Amino acid sequence: MFLKKVDGPRAVTLADGTVMTRADLPPSDTRRWVASRKAAVVRGVLYGLISQEDALRKYGLSEEEFGSWVSAVADHGEDALKATALKKYRQP
Repeated sequence: MFLKKVDGPRAVTLADGTVMTRADLPPSDTRRWVASRKAAVVRGVLYGLISQEDALRKYGLSEEEFGSWVSAVADHGEDALKATALKKYRQP
């Protein structure tokens, strides 16, 4: 078996004890961003699986968009990433 050389770790252990690998990240051609995919990218960056610069480049995100995902998760949890919950979690 051959492993492709990658920068950074192949897997990280999350706070709840689960292991997240690069295979758990969404594909780079993702166009439909559901809450679970957004959360996977945020977790990957926060736990050091992928750098923020690599995530922005790989997924075609702006710093502002990614920052809004991170702040939504930090303020309200992963449920705040759902498009149907925008009004509920939006700042007044």
